[in-house]
Formats: sequence, C-alpha cells, structure tokens
Amino acid sequence: MRYYALQVKTRSETKFIRLLKAQNPHLGLPVYFPQRRLDIRRKGVLKQEMAAIFPGYVFVEADSDREIIEHQWAFRRTDGFFRFLRSNQEISPLANRDLELVLHFIKRAGPVAGRSKVYFNENSRIVVVEGPLLGLEGKIIKVDKRKGRAKIKLDLYEDSFTVDLAFEVIGSLEKTRQAGP
Repeated sequence: MRYYALQVKTRSETKFIRLLKAQNPHLGLPVYFPQRRLDIRRKGVLKQEMAAIFPGYVFVEADSDREIIEHQWAFRRTDGFFRFLRSNQEISPLANRDLELVLHFIKRAGPVAGRSKVYFNENSRIVVVEGPLLGLEGKIIKVDKRKGRAKIKLDLYEDSFTVDLAFEVIGSLEKTRQAGP
C-alpha cells in the first residue's frame, strides 16, 4: 500500500472528505484524517475537543501511483482541495520518516489519538508506557504536567509544526517498580 498526502483547506478536512465521498461514491480509496482529543478548560469548565494532528492535510491509501492518477480529478474538483504533495505535477507517495509518522497515527493511534499513559523517571523525564505518544519520545519538546499535555514537533515533507497530545500520569517510577514482579 502507498499513502499520499493532500493539502486541503485547514479546519475543513472533514467537510472535504464528506464532499469527496458524496460526489464520488465509486472512489473506493480509503481517506484518513488523524485527529486528537484534548481536554480544554474554558471559564472553569472542562470540555473534550477534537483537533487535527496534521492541520490542512488528509491522507489517501492506494495500491499504486496509477490508481491515484486515475482518480486525481475527483480530488482536484472537490471544494477545499489545494494540492497533492510534492505537487500536482509530481504526485508522489509518502516515504521514509514521513510515511512512518503518518502510519503511526493512522494505524497505531487509530482515527482519534486519545490519552497516553506515562510516568516520570528519577530525572523527571517523561516515560511513555502506552498510547499515541509511544515511540515519539524523541519528538517531545515540552511537557506541561498541570494540563497533562506533551508538545511534540512533527515534520511532514519540508513543513514543521508542533502539536499537543494528552497524557495521564500513572505514577512515579518508584510506584511502578513496587507494583511490578
């Protein structure tokens, strides 16, 4: 399988996918829009909100370049479409680190990245036990223990941006060791 990135209007990703499927019911290609769930406190009220992991991008799974080229006009005619990545003239699948990063959120974390379970070691460094942050420890640039969020730096093609992901502290290293075998 190959995965392709499409740049679409930011904050209109779900609308783009809905229009694409309504206008092209024969398309048959899976389209992914990885999201994250965060607890946001506004005016003292805690609410869960959904946000994009890769704002302005959706991902399409296809068997071959030929398959994506056959359907490229279905994507291009849909309202909110900007371009294929690398470019509309050079449509290329994700590769290497870009592919690993996108697959991390599509396959491992699921359609919605929830809370990761973490603890802090003796040096107060975060250790991820499970969840969407697992395997991304090297990309964490800031940890906010009070809000329960880790800011990670993501690179996709030549674009770099930061995203907050939620975590839940399951205890300290000492408590984890005592509970172990």
